Amino acid sequence: MPVPRSAAVSAVVAAALGAGLLAAGSSAAADPAAATAARIHDIQGTTRTSPLAGQQVADVPGVVTGVRTYGSSKGFWFQDTAPDDDPATSEGVFVFTGSAPKVAVGDAVTVSGTVTEYVPGGLSSGNQSLTQISKPAVTVVSSGNALPAPVAVTARTVPDRYTPAGDPAAGNSVNALTLKPKKYALDYYESLEGMNVRIGTSRIVGATDPYSELWVTVKPHENRTRRGGTLYASYDDQNTGRLQIQSLVPAAQQPFPKANVGDTLTGATEGPLDFNQFGGYTITARTLGTVKDNGLKRESTRKQRTGELAVATYNVENLDPSDPQAKFDALADGVVSHLASPDIVALEEIQDNNGAKNDGTVDASATLKKFTDAIVAKGGPAYQWRSIDPENLKDGGEPGGNIRQVFLFNPARVSFTDRPGGDAKTAVGVTGTKGHPALTLSPGRIDPANPAWADSRKPLAGEFVFQGRTVFVIANHFASKGGDEGLVSQHQPVPRSSEAKRLLQAQAVNGFVKQLLAVDKHARVLALGDINDFDFSGTTKALEDGGALRSAFRTLPRKDRYSYVYQGNTQVLDQILTSPAVRGFDYDSVHINAEFADQNSDHDPQVIRFRP
Repeated sequence: MPVPRSAAVSAVVAAALGAGLLAAGSSAAADPAAATAARIHDIQGTTRTSPLAGQQVADVPGVVTGVRTYGSSKGFWFQDTAPDDDPATSEGVFVFTGSAPKVAVGDAVTVSGTVTEYVPGGLSSGNQSLTQISKPAVTVVSSGNALPAPVAVTARTVPDRYTPAGDPAAGNSVNALTLKPKKYALDYYESLEGMNVRIGTSRIVGATDPYSELWVTVKPHENRTRRGGTLYASYDDQNTGRLQIQSLVPAAQQPFPKANVGDTLTGATEGPLDFNQFGGYTITARTLGTVKDNGLKRESTRKQRTGELAVATYNVENLDPSDPQAKFDALADGVVSHLASPDIVALEEIQDNNGAKNDGTVDASATLKKFTDAIVAKGGPAYQWRSIDPENLKDGGEPGGNIRQVFLFNPARVSFTDRPGGDAKTAVGVTGTKGHPALTLSPGRIDPANPAWADSRKPLAGEFVFQGRTVFVIANHFASKGGDEGLVSQHQPVPRSSEAKRLLQAQAVNGFVKQLLAVDKHARVLALGDINDFDFSGTTKALEDGGALRSAFRTLPRKDRYSYVYQGNTQVLDQILTSPAVRGFDYDSVHINAEFADQNSDHDPQVIRFRP
């Protein structure tokens, strides 16, 4: 999604930017000295930031390779037809015009203006910067010229190592490091910033999103899942072949194709290589390949057997009564047709009765009635629900929405043990004699006054009975990754600041589970929900501490361990963790949303079946 470009920065500011200290747009005027004669490779230089940042350049020659006439980032790319012999210096650059450019592809031009470094998302994003020419004066020398031959980006040209470590003296920034395009993938892409590039037929690893973008990989065998995605299975394996694809043709002229994970973008896709806030290196396609539908289908799990308890978790993405009935119907169909009507469903992101309207409403009964009615209409059970209304604006999420976790349960198969007194502020405890643990409140919230839950959803604990056996279920929605820097951050290794809060949250839940196990080491406990973190993360390890819990994802084949797709990386966010007494279970991550352009939620639900 195009984003606005900033104004010039001085050479001093550019130096600070290179050290990771300042963002483009800082209040420093460009040096009004005489303009410098330069070629594009002089402007781009051998690092991520231009040696000429903040300086005026004059009569820079090149041929226009792409024009962007829509969005807030209007401008064009042009490329030198007389390159140097240094593989670290790009021969293309973006010219930010701010309004529709008066040039066409194939125009030979000279450009004068100010060299600037723009940081998409601002300095706090940690993003690398885009070198560009701002406030340009453009002269068209001739038209109809042949374009520079595109650089073929292939599995052989993209290195397997993702990025170098940043310079500790510069806050672990990579900005000032000399590019090594034959060694690191991000260095390779940076060495092509602004240049005309081409990919051939490629597998789609991120479905078309609402902003007319999709993701491909140029590495067909890199961590491929069985359904065609690219698995993100380690902080050290970022999947180097991923690239975002946008189109330079406005949607009104040519609709962007709808594609699912596992489809194929066939033929050549060619255009300038951009860098943006919402994905990093992006081919802005002047020529877009054709999507081949490879027939990805939504999965359906099996029905639980008579003696099996089926428990699911599903993030329904900010559901409230103002959503179209079609969304309720589709989510209900997911529960009935694809999850086979589990006995217990822990829901995340149920909003209050008027959604994002911020008027103090916290009750969600209308939302839940509309959803459970939709489930019945799809042939599902008449679920009952249990939940605790949050305090207004205290649990994060969309302002005014007051999202919370909710238990749905089928009273024909399982009973809920109601113990009154649970509210937004009262902590649930563990009681009972040896071998017979019980919750003091059911439902109840775990340690809601703990600072770990500030502006975040508090875990909801409930006590259920299935065929005479007690099962404790803890519904979670941990703090989001909002504020974390992306994989293309200038800071390497990438800081993950949000993990600190999730770590504390995981420790709180782990501690509560240990209280149950202290009364009965054979207690059957499930901790589940949108954990907002990977199965290999420190958060998951903290939940598992001391053997109190174990992620059920570990029982699945490695290539099926995912519930979410982000920037072409297929990954885990939603989990079900089990106490040691939950044995012989059958676990399924049911892929019905994350891989599809047509989504009812951005998360795939999870389900576990076992005999208590």
